[in-house]
Amino acid sequence: MADLGEAREGEELVPCDLSDGDAVMRLVEGCDGIVHLGGISVEKSFDLIEVANLRGVYNLYEAARAHGQPRIVFASSNHTIGHHPQTARLDHGAPYRPDGYYGVSKIFGEAVASLYHDKFGQESALVSIGSCTPKPENWRMLATWFSHDDFVALIEAVFRAPVLGCTMVWGASNNDHGWWDNSHAAFLG
Repeated sequence: MADLGEAREGEELVPCDLSDGDAVMRLVEGCDGIVHLGGISVEKSFDLIEVANLRGVYNLYEAARAHGQPRIVFASSNHTIGHHPQTARLDHGAPYRPDGYYGVSKIFGEAVASLYHDKFGQESALVSIGSCTPKPENWRMLATWFSHDDFVALIEAVFRAPVLGCTMVWGASNNDHGWWDNSHAAFLG
């Protein structure tokens, strides 16, 4: 588990191994909303990704279902569509073309979110994050960059929306050279 540092005023830090279903169940109890940024966020071996990203997301959605279905922001990734050409303008209906096991794990997470929405009514925002860094670091990021302020604003919008459903959102700022079309999620503001 990553070192979470020290809690600031108004914060509570609770480390949790997402592959431990009982621990996740305790963690989610009493939550009003969940921002899921856990798991492995880069390409690794399938064995590592399976435990953290597949079992972890299942445990999270089961815990949310058991505890009143707090709305979830699920951090997905542009790696779910990484083999599309950069010249293609993609919308929320673009077919998956993962570029590794990490991308496949995020597709699994989106599928779990969809299942829990259709079967149980669990609301989720599936944020397909581009490059969430303090500033764009290269030419590619001029299309995929997602500022920290914009990410926070999106999270706030997700929790303000009267109805969310299970909405996929491209996690990118309004970049001049953007590749992705977010018009389907305009209702979030």
